[in-house]
Amino acid sequence: MKVVEQIKAPILEEMELFEDKFSQSMSSKVALLNRITHYIVNRKGKQMRPMFVFLVAKMVSEGEVNERTYRGASIIELIHTASLVHDDIVDDSNMRRGFFSINALWKNKIAVLVGDYLFSKGLLVSVEYGDYDLLQIISVAVKEISEGELLQIEKARKLDITEDVYYEIIRQKTATLIAACCSMGACSVKPDSDDVETMRKFGELIGIAFQIKDDLFDYGEEKIGKPTGIDIKEQKMTLPLIYALNNSSSREKNWLINSIKNHNKNRKRVKEVIAFVKEKGGLEYAVTKMLDYQKEALSLLAQYPDSIYKEALILMVNYVIERKK
Repeated sequence: MKVVEQIKAPILEEMELFEDKFSQSMSSKVALLNRITHYIVNRKGKQMRPMFVFLVAKMVSEGEVNERTYRGASIIELIHTASLVHDDIVDDSNMRRGFFSINALWKNKIAVLVGDYLFSKGLLVSVEYGDYDLLQIISVAVKEISEGELLQIEKARKLDITEDVYYEIIRQKTATLIAACCSMGACSVKPDSDDVETMRKFGELIGIAFQIKDDLFDYGEEKIGKPTGIDIKEQKMTLPLIYALNNSSSREKNWLINSIKNHNKNRKRVKEVIAFVKEKGGLEYAVTKMLDYQKEALSLLAQYPDSIYKEALILMVNYVIERKK
């Protein structure tokens, strides 16, 4: 049994029902829009985000979910899908999870409008039922994702990212949405409890660990769907690279910055940068940090009584660290 299937096992019924509700939440009177949303629904990924919503809801409420939980999962998935559609336009990317992106098939103009439509549907799902607490959670996440992306662009121009700024970028860009999933799950069943903040923190810690793991893939030898060194080619400052920069002589630092700024398309030079970062202990450092975040996330789960939902969340935390792609 694959790990993802094991994680999903305790919430299999909920996930099946969620898929129906999610498809319905996208429907429109415009045939073109329905054709595109149908395409999106049929090319879904692992669905980690709704899984977080349901597992957290069931763990904190001892097995209960309600209509708000389904709406919370739909809101997250609509907003997340909207952000992916827009990301592909921003990155000028023609592929998403091995399929053509919306902008590749229907061009940018339509893709922007589809992204806007999904965003508005996500907001309307919460407003329609007066779930303003859920709306607050997702609105904060959307604001932070945008800020994180812009902060990364601003810093990439100068390559002057400190470790603190790096954590702020990934907290906003990646971790905030997973944090929103977890607090959304808790909030849907126990609206004014401490669980909402505890689970938000839990999601944030996993999100940061997830991104550090992604950074490490850039230096790996394994086939993971993205070519090694792609972050360097895109001038993205990752944790192993920041550590190597901070532990270099000024001559090495100049060489490294020059390589990333001016020679990032040169395969030989990119390989040299990867070797240099490894030599400086950048990978070991990043792994240590990732495991620290994992440990902290697990310690938050330890506060809850044992259950199949808690077990699945522990599996999820470990999967984030051990995944191969």
